Amino acid sequence: MSVAFEGHVGPWTPADVERLADSGDHSRYELLTPGVLTVTPAPGTVHQRASRRIANLLDAAAVQAGQDVEVLEAINVETGDGRLAVPDVAIVLGAVADRNPVRYPPGSVLLVVEIVSSGSAPQDRVIKPRLYSAAGVPRYWRFELDDPRIVVHELGAGGQFVATITAPAGTVTTIDDPFPIDVDPGALVVR
Repeated sequence: MSVAFEGHVGPWTPADVERLADSGDHSRYELLTPGVLTVTPAPGTVHQRASRRIANLLDAAAVQAGQDVEVLEAINVETGDGRLAVPDVAIVLGAVADRNPVRYPPGSVLLVVEIVSSGSAPQDRVIKPRLYSAAGVPRYWRFELDDPRIVVHELGAGGQFVATITAPAGTVTTIDDPFPIDVDPGALVVR
């Protein structure tokens, strides 16, 4: 099914984006700049594999830690000023997830994970971290596909993300926050 953009007049809003989500084309629709629609095609196999495995690891770690959270993939996160981002994986408060929202306000998001591929590098390395930090999301993980590694960022005192851990492929690294998880990024991308 194709998405019909004709007939849309004026700047895009989060409500407009939500209507596009029902198109069934698996593209991701975001508002990284107020009023401007960003369309990203469905991710490739390795990207999807890494996303699912990261979500599974985080979910198991959350259960082990007894946390009332939900680990979700590709949700709408409000980042302020009419902007809407779709992280590959996110951890949200369980009480908010129970309400089945279409959009998650920043205060309900504990961690976002972006998986960087060649087509998403500028957004995932520069634009989205700025949006998430400005919205007060406390943790941001960047998973690099080309040279598998996870770079863990935490929101610093100045309101900007600070890299605290780099987990390389081929090594099991323990990441303690928001709860302990042991991960080898290289194992997340192989079949």
